[in-house]
Amino acid sequence: MIIGFDAKRAFANHTGLGNYSRYIINNLSVYCPEHSYQLYAPKDTRHPDLTKIRQADNITTCFPHGLNRLVPSAWRTRYILNDLAANSVELYHGLSNELPAGLKKVGIRSVVTVHDLIFLRYPGYYHPLDRMIYLKKMQYACREADHIVTVSECTQRDVISFFGVDPRKVSIIYQGCDASFHSPAGEDKIREVRKKYGLPEKFMLNVGTMEARKNLLLAVKAMLYISPDIHLVAVGRETAYTAQIRDFIARHGLDARVHLFSGVPLKDLPAIYQASLLFVYPSFYEGFGIPVIEALYSGVPVVAAIGSCLLEAGGPHSFYIQPDDEMALADAVKKIISNDSLREKMIDEGKKHAFRFDDQLLAQQMIQLYHKILS
Repeated sequence: MIIGFDAKRAFANHTGLGNYSRYIINNLSVYCPEHSYQLYAPKDTRHPDLTKIRQADNITTCFPHGLNRLVPSAWRTRYILNDLAANSVELYHGLSNELPAGLKKVGIRSVVTVHDLIFLRYPGYYHPLDRMIYLKKMQYACREADHIVTVSECTQRDVISFFGVDPRKVSIIYQGCDASFHSPAGEDKIREVRKKYGLPEKFMLNVGTMEARKNLLLAVKAMLYISPDIHLVAVGRETAYTAQIRDFIARHGLDARVHLFSGVPLKDLPAIYQASLLFVYPSFYEGFGIPVIEALYSGVPVVAAIGSCLLEAGGPHSFYIQPDDEMALADAVKKIISNDSLREKMIDEGKKHAFRFDDQLLAQQMIQLYHKILS
């Protein structure tokens, strides 16, 4: 098969949709090498996480040329059809919630991945103009795509509910995490990151953009009810919401126990996970929750919030709390760190649950879906 991908996020985004795009492309390239994969992006970048993609023999890249370079957004949403047809693309996969217009007119089958509908569930987190754009793009993509992939049962239900899509048109294919989380980082690497970031001896970890929806402030509030020798380390891009977190930290004398880090490279993250006592993820709503998978692979117990898809990601042996209950979060943390047998069971069962997100299994599921659509 000759498969085309919307690779804008793969080239432009360092987290989230970019990670998903690179994951799918790399995964298919490795485990289904007999096919040809073509990446279509508005512009090239020197993103370090693109190294594997650039080295793969079965992956080629395509960027706008001629007059299309002047308006790359128009090329991506419409004029890309000329390049897809010229390159004999049989199926086009929109990896980030959208598709170019007119694929059916040129006889190219299509798949779109819808990651979440948080902008409809929690509209207050989004600017009205952004919500309008997201809605139009997703409505079109879900209507025109031959098939829709969602990354969780939660998102599948939302797509069917909000857009009235036939359930037979929607498949769940999970996303795994970067392979660097699949094996021990090693004691030397863990010592290195402890020294590099000044990590405390005992800490619980949170990873993700520091935005209101992800609810890091709840974990900070829970620190007031947890033993003072336990710290909180949060890793992620800062936003305006981070000011609220810093204000609470300052007003409650938590400066020495809460540590916020931005710009941490992927190469250091597995060791940071493995150095932690447990992972806390009290997000109000997620499309899936990759950091939870990273924690399970890293052998770290998880405490997450109920209300979205995190039970799918964390499995039956993680702990779950209401996303507005800091006392429940504190109680869960205390139970885990005070009971070695419980902690070991959570680690063992978490690793077993993580097998659901095996790279080869997910690659095979995706390629089987492509075959089904083309046949």
